[in-house]
Amino acid sequence: MTQSSLPTLNGQHVRLRAPIAEDWAGRFALGNTPEIHRLFGGSPAHFRELSEDAAKSWVESQMGERYAWIIEHDSRLIGSIRLHTVNALDHRATMAVGILDPHSLGKGYGADAMRLVARHAFGPLGLHRLALRVLEFNTRAIAAYEKVGFVKEGRERQTAYIDDVWFDDVIMGLLSTEFEIGAAA
Repeated sequence: MTQSSLPTLNGQHVRLRAPIAEDWAGRFALGNTPEIHRLFGGSPAHFRELSEDAAKSWVESQMGERYAWIIEHDSRLIGSIRLHTVNALDHRATMAVGILDPHSLGKGYGADAMRLVARHAFGPLGLHRLALRVLEFNTRAIAAYEKVGFVKEGRERQTAYIDDVWFDDVIMGLLSTEFEIGAAA
């Protein structure tokens, strides 16, 4: 599958589609926020406002991924989701999701997007396992992952150094046998 053949996936609240070069404007409009920067593992000392060049680079990186979707709500870019480290032999991949619009956090958009990608991964892609990692203090994301069916499997200790404090990554997984492909998004 190439990026150009990536299917559009429609959920209850979001639409997932392949990234296009013009998405830089939507990404630039969202900017960067200290809260989201921290949720992704960034320290305030490393926070920077988003430049047009950085927005364009972000879109280029999304376009360079085989399984990366733009998350839209009401026809507006609010984030991205992707499968990476796809291992066809072991039928597994790692999922990464990022809601970049602070006004869209906590509204179920990420969970909707994850269900759509899990349905695609366990259906047409024939995968058996999805994994992800999340910083231990990102309780909103952990709750969303659990809502989709991901299970806490362990911790990787002291993986992020933020604000002069070490934090763990929580490792979570979802198996195809635990996910109802036909369930409503």
